[in-house]
Amino acid sequence: MTTPLSKLPGFDAQKAPVLSIDAHLPAVPVDRLHEQALKERFKSPPVWTPELVQERAYLDRPIARAAVLLGLVMRKEPMVLLTRRTAHMSTHSGQVAFPGGKVDAQDTDARHTALREAQEEVGLDPLLVQVLGELPVYITGSAFVITPVVALVDPRFIAEPNPDEVDQVFEVPLSFLMNPAHHRRHAHVAEGLRREWFSMPYRHDQQEHFIWGATAGMLRNFYGFLSA
Repeated sequence: MTTPLSKLPGFDAQKAPVLSIDAHLPAVPVDRLHEQALKERFKSPPVWTPELVQERAYLDRPIARAAVLLGLVMRKEPMVLLTRRTAHMSTHSGQVAFPGGKVDAQDTDARHTALREAQEEVGLDPLLVQVLGELPVYITGSAFVITPVVALVDPRFIAEPNPDEVDQVFEVPLSFLMNPAHHRRHAHVAEGLRREWFSMPYRHDQQEHFIWGATAGMLRNFYGFLSA
């Protein structure tokens, strides 16, 4: 097995060279990003193939099922709900992530997992959430098989982050993330292997949120779903 990127000596994802930016690809039209259009897209999904499915494995262990909530907070401009994980987490510490986690025995399905985890991590009441559907699974190098659950979130939601898991809750405009002009490609060669990933840095109020890895990969697939 290989070492995870974030654990490689001297590796800093934010300082990794940018190989290219996908500005040549069209942004998802704004009229596809609002409530009714999103509902219609999931009711009649396009024929499409996810661009990113599986990262290079670095742990030799049985797969673990997980789900995340790709929550779209329906403000005047739709926003994507994201968190920054606390620094003491055993995996992906300090990284930007969707609310979510492993499937528990009592969970009935991926939607149940995503909603439960979102409530536990950021205080999101399931009554304020309307699930639209799911994206194809994304398999991380740490052997998590993640189902992204896409949902509309009532803008009356007030975040109450769980300090044991979440350092910060923030939102990024959906239109920003669905514009490939903000999708940067990276690669790093170590241990004889080349590993590639996307990043989508977002700066707001003089703070930069560095979205990369699995979270950026799932957002890239969401772009593919909406633009197909």
